[in-house]
Amino acid sequence: MKTNKLIALSIITAFTLHIQALANETKEDLTKDSKSLGTVEIVSSNNSEDTNSYTIDSMNTSTKLNLSIKDTPQLVSVVTKQKLEDLGLTSYHELMSHITGVSLNKTDERMFPTSRGFAIDYYQIDGVPTYTISDYVADDLDLAIYDRIEIVKGANGLMTGAGNPSISMNFVRKRANSKEFKADTNLSFGSWNKYNAQIDVSTPLSNDGNIRGRFVFKHEEADTFMDRYKKENDILYGVVDMDLTDTTYLSLGASYQNLDRSGIRWGGLPAFYSDGTRTDFDRSKTVTSDWTNWDLQTKNFFIDLKQELLNDISLNVSYSHKRINSNSSLMYFYGTVDKDTGLGEGAVYRQVGNNSKKENNIDTYLSIPFSTSNLEHEIIIGAMYNKDTLRGGGSKRDYESTGFSNPLINFNYPNITAPDFTLNSRVSNYTQQTASYLVGKFSLMEQLKLITGARLTNWKYDSADNEGDREFKNEVTPYIGLVYELNPNHSLYSSYTSIFKPQDKQEENGDYLDPIVGKSYEAGLKGEYFDGKLNASFSVFRIEQDNVAEVIEGKFVKDSEDFAYRAAEGVTSKGFEIDIAGKITDNLSLDFGVANFEAKEANGDKYNTQSSRTTANLFVKYNFNNLRAGGGLNYKSKYYTGTGDSKITQDAFTIVNAMAGYKINKNIDLQLNINNVFDKKYYVGIGANSMVYGTPRNATLTLKYTF
Repeated sequence: MKTNKLIALSIITAFTLHIQALANETKEDLTKDSKSLGTVEIVSSNNSEDTNSYTIDSMNTSTKLNLSIKDTPQLVSVVTKQKLEDLGLTSYHELMSHITGVSLNKTDERMFPTSRGFAIDYYQIDGVPTYTISDYVADDLDLAIYDRIEIVKGANGLMTGAGNPSISMNFVRKRANSKEFKADTNLSFGSWNKYNAQIDVSTPLSNDGNIRGRFVFKHEEADTFMDRYKKENDILYGVVDMDLTDTTYLSLGASYQNLDRSGIRWGGLPAFYSDGTRTDFDRSKTVTSDWTNWDLQTKNFFIDLKQELLNDISLNVSYSHKRINSNSSLMYFYGTVDKDTGLGEGAVYRQVGNNSKKENNIDTYLSIPFSTSNLEHEIIIGAMYNKDTLRGGGSKRDYESTGFSNPLINFNYPNITAPDFTLNSRVSNYTQQTASYLVGKFSLMEQLKLITGARLTNWKYDSADNEGDREFKNEVTPYIGLVYELNPNHSLYSSYTSIFKPQDKQEENGDYLDPIVGKSYEAGLKGEYFDGKLNASFSVFRIEQDNVAEVIEGKFVKDSEDFAYRAAEGVTSKGFEIDIAGKITDNLSLDFGVANFEAKEANGDKYNTQSSRTTANLFVKYNFNNLRAGGGLNYKSKYYTGTGDSKITQDAFTIVNAMAGYKINKNIDLQLNINNVFDKKYYVGIGANSMVYGTPRNATLTLKYTF
């Protein structure tokens, strides 16, 4: 690992020197052309990296309409580039800990996050949904290539089609927006030998700056607080943005992530000793072997085209292609352990897996603004295509009820040999969505706006062995919202949104049940202050699920031994959320959120008790000339699983984080982040054999050089 660090440092140093030379050449060329380098010219106006703020002017994740946060009839928020940097967040898993209303529910490197009681089973990239998250394959996105993450709470079926009424997260890629050369490099060192080197370069590729390029490279190596676990992560990203004419914009880009993890856990720790008492292990403890691994390669390619037509009408076309290759060798212990001897009794599983996924997405829409009686309106008409394909590969698993080499496994020093399997073939399958959507913003009067629309979706699952094949046609997803401007700073809103979730349960006659329908009702008050630098929202919501599968006792699907199901009333979740983000003064930044919900099944039982009912996040930063300091709190109320003697509870806890930074000169910046300042011991996942500890206290020091 030390050799790799030296190589990476050498590459970064060489690249940095080369970039400085390029910068000097660029300055000379621009001087010859009588151009000034006093201020870097930026093409786009809504990139969060250009604002140094915790909020943005507008976002379009909820409806495709560019609306301010105050004028969007749902609770929406954003995690800007500035917030990512201040908190030192670099990955999807780290990010989720700082989103108000989200519970993590980790089992190992897989995470089953929820919001408002429902699973988060998709996300978007540049406004186009991707469903690979639904496989929970530990696809831990690296955030180095993203400008911001836009968030919509509740149902977002209008823009995504299938999914749960939980939360929609839109990861917005960095773009080549600068018409002049700029670059920065980051070197960071942290706890458990964590090392990171990153460079981000933007440059014009034509004399007039109408063709621009951007390149991001990152190399990361880290041990962790867990025994044996090591990680290496490499990111490459490139994008070229082109103003082909005054009315034609084209963007081409690609990214590559290689994530290698060894000594990895599969499942968590046992919750109980063999005498029935609760376990309390050191946080470094894992039940794994050195031969285990879980590696992922993710490749993306995308094209975006925007063509301005007559009367400010625009045509937007996006295509993206994604591939994920996964290879794993895993070991999992299921059972209990003797408190005194450290001998485990139960079952040990070994599994080898190899599979690949391919995803193609197309989104095209027309934006048609118009006015009547001096009131502004806009209509968007679009179509979307998504196809997710699992190709080839396979997996194989075996287990022994008493361990492989001993009557009882030595829990502290498991001596399990690496598997030597010939992989069985896995049947290929695909999931496909085609949809058309229509949405409009209509000014009913100067203070009152109606935002309404609908999506028509055809959803299909097809497998080579015909197992589980099903199709749902003409699923209608409506959207309606009203926004009333009380005054220039405040607005009231209400909305109804929905989403559908296909299910694989069958009726007695063999027909598949219709999809689960998630209906989301929301109302609230929003405020915009200090010339839009600070946004605040308060919302109350109610979410209802219908058509949920309910087993029919004693009834079976025809010609099979599978239980038959019927559609029934499902879960109802209701609660409130508060969100405040932005700048109070030029020197004081604030990000604050509180969320509370209660979810119950139709019979009155609590639903998803493994998710915290109340969560809160706070982060405050103050700038003192060249010095800055910040701190924050992350609060989770208690959550539990099981009943009686098998009940497992994680009590409420608060994690404290802090940061301090110093701008040494106009080019060099130094920042220290300390997470879990008071070293709180807590679980981010609970279950009989899936107890997963949260990260102990850790620190990261980052040196940033800007050209």
